[in-house]
Amino acid sequence: GERLPKPERGKMRVHKINNVNKALDFIASKGVKLVSIGAEEIVDGNAKMTLGMIWTIILRFAIQDISVEETSAKEGLLLWCQRKTAPYKNVNVQNFHISWKDGLAFNALIHRHRPELIEYDKLRKDDPVTNLNNAFEVAEKYLDIPKMLDAEDIVNTARPDEKAIMTYVSSFYHAFSGAQKAETAANRICKVLAVNQENEHLMEDYEKLASDVSRPAAPSPAGSGTPLPPKTAVPPLPGPQDINNGWQHLEQAEKGYEEWLLNEIRRLERLDHLAEKFRQKASIHEAWTEGKEAMLKQKDYETATLSDIKALIRKHEAFESDLAAHQDRVEQIAAIAQELNELDYYDSPSVNARCQKICDQWDVLGSLTHSRREALEKTEKQLETIDELHLEYAKRAAPFNNWMESAMEDLQDMFIVHTIEEIEGLIAAHDQFKSTLPDADKEREAILGIQREAQRIADFNSIKLSGNNPYTSVTPQIINSKWERVQQLVPKRDHALLDEQSKQQSNEHLRRQFASQANIVGPWIQTKME
Repeated sequence: GERLPKPERGKMRVHKINNVNKALDFIASKGVKLVSIGAEEIVDGNAKMTLGMIWTIILRFAIQDISVEETSAKEGLLLWCQRKTAPYKNVNVQNFHISWKDGLAFNALIHRHRPELIEYDKLRKDDPVTNLNNAFEVAEKYLDIPKMLDAEDIVNTARPDEKAIMTYVSSFYHAFSGAQKAETAANRICKVLAVNQENEHLMEDYEKLASDVSRPAAPSPAGSGTPLPPKTAVPPLPGPQDINNGWQHLEQAEKGYEEWLLNEIRRLERLDHLAEKFRQKASIHEAWTEGKEAMLKQKDYETATLSDIKALIRKHEAFESDLAAHQDRVEQIAAIAQELNELDYYDSPSVNARCQKICDQWDVLGSLTHSRREALEKTEKQLETIDELHLEYAKRAAPFNNWMESAMEDLQDMFIVHTIEEIEGLIAAHDQFKSTLPDADKEREAILGIQREAQRIADFNSIKLSGNNPYTSVTPQIINSKWERVQQLVPKRDHALLDEQSKQQSNEHLRRQFASQANIVGPWIQTKME
């Protein structure tokens, strides 16, 4: 391992903080981002910070380097597990928590690479504790993988800790990946040796056949009386140099053919990898887009309040961020489809059709997202205008409502007068009140006009208002009802005042008549008394 700076020997808090900082600096130098993790929190025993730092270190040094078919560390490790455990019954690895609860996946990984260590067929799915302990003990004893997990904790937890299982499974990956590479290299060497041995046998057979052809025929026995057949012209036999040249041409042709085969194998492997990668990314994208069009087409903003529309806008902004993040996946899907076409993939038509469908749907989502953004912003603007109108209505309706209530009280107020002057004063005050009614009616129309304008904006933009002004309980119906009541009380007050005026005038006439008669009778009575 690499050397760390020499630690300080003191036991004071400052020494501990300095030592932890040295370790954190070393970790940061390896490209590990320690966000919001400080030496003080670790020295003070902050368990959450310490566990977070430990997981970051594990992720960087044990998991991040794992890569299967250009996937991320977590996805690559999951894909590796899925491929290794695919042939095993009762094993379906889909995640790093629930899929491992019964312990069969751990045993399947070990059996796939070291079948002599595990009797997989004897394992039972309904005995998870035994399965887990078996895998942990075998891994610790024969694979040098320490026991990091507890079987009872995994079984008794509804959802086992994902990070702990990822860390433990990564140990299997590192333990088996080296052995797999060595086995692959050994297999390749064996294949090369077999080819060389076959070539040597062919060379020996060729040399033997060439020597048999070049050997002269046996002479005819003397005195046999049998005439010898005419000599056949034998073509000149190839010499050693010709054989050597021919062999070199054969080797070159063989080498060229081998290179072509290797290139073709690489191309087919590349095609298989790209096709699988295309299917995986396309499936993930299609699962993400499911239901998105319906969500973007809904018109929930038509019945929303101003606070609701602001929440919808924030939610839409979050979706736009998510949409932008998926842009890279769509581009990758298109790039993979293009490469499959360039490499003459046999199923290019279906790949192109699926890619085109994804791209078309992506364009539709982009258009719907833009349209919904415009609709939300437009509705927000209209609701803000309506909200301002509601506020103005409330500010003017409240005092006008109070004025009408006071007017109704005054118009229904009982009056007691004894003179013409008093009733004439009341009539004058009433006439003054009636002179203010035209202005009051204009104010009423203005207030109702504010409400009508708010309703007009809502109707024009297909906005369904709740019907209640959030700033006041005084509705247009209340204003009109009280105004009609005022209009009814005014003539009644007129009649009452006029009747009282006639009554006071009659009383005044009687008082004057009485006074006149009293002035005549008074002196006469005085005379009689004297």
